[in-house]
Amino acid sequence: MSEQVANTQVRRADGTHRVVITGMGAVTPAGVGVPALWDAVMGKRCCVRPITHFDASDYEVRIAAEVPDFDATEYGLTKKEARRFERFVQYALIAADEAMAQAGVNMDDEDPTRSAVVFGAGIGGIDELQKGFRTLDEKGPKRVNPLFIPTMIGNMAAGHIAIRYGMRGECIDVSTACATGAHNIGSAVRSIRHGYCDLALAGGSEESVNPICIAGFTNLGALTHAEDPQAASMPFDVRRSGFVAGEGGAVLVLESLEHALARGAKPIAEITGFGSTGDAYHMTAPNPTGEGIQRAMQQALDEGGFTVADLGHVNAHGTSTHANDATEAAALIALAGDELGRKIPITSVKGSLGHTLGAAGAVEAVVAALSVANQCVPPTAGFAQPDPECPVNVVSEPLQNYPQKVALSNSLGFGGHNAVLAVSPYSESID
Repeated sequence: MSEQVANTQVRRADGTHRVVITGMGAVTPAGVGVPALWDAVMGKRCCVRPITHFDASDYEVRIAAEVPDFDATEYGLTKKEARRFERFVQYALIAADEAMAQAGVNMDDEDPTRSAVVFGAGIGGIDELQKGFRTLDEKGPKRVNPLFIPTMIGNMAAGHIAIRYGMRGECIDVSTACATGAHNIGSAVRSIRHGYCDLALAGGSEESVNPICIAGFTNLGALTHAEDPQAASMPFDVRRSGFVAGEGGAVLVLESLEHALARGAKPIAEITGFGSTGDAYHMTAPNPTGEGIQRAMQQALDEGGFTVADLGHVNAHGTSTHANDATEAAALIALAGDELGRKIPITSVKGSLGHTLGAAGAVEAVVAALSVANQCVPPTAGFAQPDPECPVNVVSEPLQNYPQKVALSNSLGFGGHNAVLAVSPYSESID
């Protein structure tokens, strides 16, 4: 055992492993890489643009948050991989490469059977699905792509990440709509915490800027009809009118602290808690009381040994829909009480990035980790006019020099899925 490991509290009070983040990667509407993501979020840069993936001139909604000028071959994928893999897989692999490089993981030095992949997509290969149906209808069953199934199914991002690195431990895809990214991270944390693996790549990706997705979300009434990209995604603002569809992916390298220190890795932040609940209320709408979200937030704090008084900020799901934002505000007030609940800083990156659906929880976990590590809270782009129905402290300018014990990152999915990650700055000791 190294001296660093011997002098550090690598276990929690209950004997389970502490779980740290040692690497992060992201492909988002801000561009490729975590630095691009962080710069956009901290700078309140709006990454919403006119749709270019398809001709949207006949659609009611013609803006989205696409990954700009994306060419997977510029970031390490071969031409064959770029041609064969769906975009949600490409985003996942490129983000994984960035995360693994930052973490400094050499799989030649790892036990592959103790290395896991826990990665999901809310929708999966929707482009291939739409193309396959068109081919079937126009050309008949013999012309459908022989690789249609393994190209389209949502677990293929996890499968290809595992293949790329030779990781032969647990390999699963948790799919909970817009809570997917956070649920995969939370599931990986639990596996490491209880000793089922030492190391995991976890997160989520999505390729949802697609004709059938935009049409479906539009007809559901979920998307904003705003034409000005700068006034489209407006979390918690009284003028909000729906979310903006986004795409991308994010990956965290998670390790037991003991494993990370033994190989000389430098932790970025620690996942100190995870909460997961269900609303059992409605197929799309959250329970307006926010009870399920509140319980998930409380679970995440409790697992980390924190009280509400320790909470530095909330990285909200904050989709810019009327129901979501009002419900999340109600949940925070219920969690912290009226006085404190109105003071705790709350932010949403969706003002900058739109709603990346199955990737959102992972993207926001990256932002939450950087926030606590850098002692700051990012601003909420698009927010300017508070809504009396959301009586919470929405951050409109960056909070700097703001040390925190813990932040919560909330994710909510259609069907009533709630996932909350508690993220703390790394410290050798446990208070």
